[in-house]
Amino acid sequence: MSRIKWHMLAVCVAVGATLSTRVAAAVGEAEAGKLGKELTPLGAERAGNKDGSIPEWKGCPDLGAPMDKLKAGDRRWEPYAGEKPLYTVTVANAAQYADKLSEGVRALLQKYPETMKLNVYPTHRNHCAPDWVYQATARNAVNAKRVVVGDNDGVEGAVNGIPFPIPKDGAEVRWNTNLRWRGESFESKLRHFSMTSAGDRVLGTQAVQYDQFEAYRKGLSAQEYADKGYLGWMFMQFTDAPSFRAGEGVVSRDSTNYAERDRQVWQYLVGQRRVRRAPNMGWDTPDFVNSGANFFDEVFGSPYTGQERYDYKLIGKKEMLIPYNNNKVFGLKEDEIYLKDHHNPDAIRWELHRVWVLEATLKPGKRHAVSKRVFYVDEDTWGTAMFDGWDPSGKLWRVSLSLNYYLPDMPGVMSSYSDILYVLDGAWSSRNTVFYDPGYQLKAVQMKPDSVFTPDALSGRGVR
Repeated sequence: MSRIKWHMLAVCVAVGATLSTRVAAAVGEAEAGKLGKELTPLGAERAGNKDGSIPEWKGCPDLGAPMDKLKAGDRRWEPYAGEKPLYTVTVANAAQYADKLSEGVRALLQKYPETMKLNVYPTHRNHCAPDWVYQATARNAVNAKRVVVGDNDGVEGAVNGIPFPIPKDGAEVRWNTNLRWRGESFESKLRHFSMTSAGDRVLGTQAVQYDQFEAYRKGLSAQEYADKGYLGWMFMQFTDAPSFRAGEGVVSRDSTNYAERDRQVWQYLVGQRRVRRAPNMGWDTPDFVNSGANFFDEVFGSPYTGQERYDYKLIGKKEMLIPYNNNKVFGLKEDEIYLKDHHNPDAIRWELHRVWVLEATLKPGKRHAVSKRVFYVDEDTWGTAMFDGWDPSGKLWRVSLSLNYYLPDMPGVMSSYSDILYVLDGAWSSRNTVFYDPGYQLKAVQMKPDSVFTPDALSGRGVR
């Protein structure tokens, strides 16, 4: 064979290696058998901790929820309204709880020593799911595989449940977060705000939003789900304020397998009166939905991305103080949620929970304004409770707190739906924390056809 032919063969082999797919194996039947026994059906430790401050998980609680009122569109219910804080963490006693605080939370206490605090309440492990989700999670445990093609990855062989309930690495925890149980379909009317360093509150968006989690379409097999193109979280949002943005719309069709297809996003702009692709709604692109106050990959607790730019390392599990069961927010007005310099500490409930600690570091040769992030992922919901971000110089820069809500009609805890982001050398912002219409506070609805979440549907609705 000539030298030229040998060279061409070597090139083809190299290209083939680059394009090849690596598949990570699922766990065996014996290990998966722990689910529903020493592990909860979704993969958390069933037992409480040694001193009882984290209780045993006992399934869906019966808290006497006013289900008829919820179904009729009444204001969301606060199940723990009568409880009082067990203790309060301030800058003065933070050292006593240092092992339970993230670096970002400690930084917030230091930045606002007179007014920032954490009111810590009894821990309630009230996240749960229907039996069909538990059954699917057990199947996923032995069938799910993570597929890697170049810089992109995804999940195959999983639907209707957590893909990797017994995770072995950081990437599997990340996909559990992306595919966590959050119900099936919801509608909300909500507001986003950005706050200036001078203390002014600026409305970024007032909108009606439709969220649907296509991977939880009941009865769908893993093969049927793959045939439909691995549709994941889908949402459509229509803006009615501020006035200069009224009539705008966005529709997104996310994927659970970026090796097969990427996220698809379209935007309707009133001035252009047309729908266009919005390819840059990701990573560190400023989020126009909230006046650029945050990056797109910081919303909903992140990380709704593939592994293109970061390597994910699983540090382990530990007990942490995190925001939890924040149904009180549903009954508060904006001035009761936000103070001049930061959120109102008396509006936010904190509890002690076990979390997975996940570290994301920027890959060599990749670009992002945030060089490292540390995520704290609740073991019960698989939702991100908090994350911290560092700038390229290694300085702590961004601190995100995610609020979750107990929704008995889901059933379970809606995790990482609202977030408050602090840029330590600048302003702060809040997304999905003000639900201004009592009848649309995460209103559970029947699943819609996936054709509702398309650019054609956006074009028909996004008019002024």
